[in-house]
Amino acid sequence: MIDLQVIRKLAAHLPGAEEGTLYGTPAFRVGKKLMLRLHNDEDAIVVLLNSVAEQEALIARDPMAYYITDHYRGYGAVLVRPTIDESEFADLLELAWRRVARKKDLRARDGD
Repeated sequence: MIDLQVIRKLAAHLPGAEEGTLYGTPAFRVGKKLMLRLHNDEDAIVVLLNSVAEQEALIARDPMAYYITDHYRGYGAVLVRPTIDESEFADLLELAWRRVARKKDLRARDGD
């Protein structure tokens, strides 16, 4: 089960990741660029992606874990149910982090 404590634990391993808030809910960024936030109405985590194609691929692969509402149609984001496996969520979090990571953060994670 993915909750705020799990997200904090996973984000702690990503250089430059910082916790803040957005729309009154916990959110994680690198600098000013958003990676994810807890949804304020749905029991879900909003994860920013590189494209709508990534969103569609995730939903097609596992519609029980990934979905969108009309608000996110045509936008590179996906809603993730907190019942997702922690290792799968960690992979998704890293993907979201890489989308916004600064070069120095990438070097810190991957080495030179």
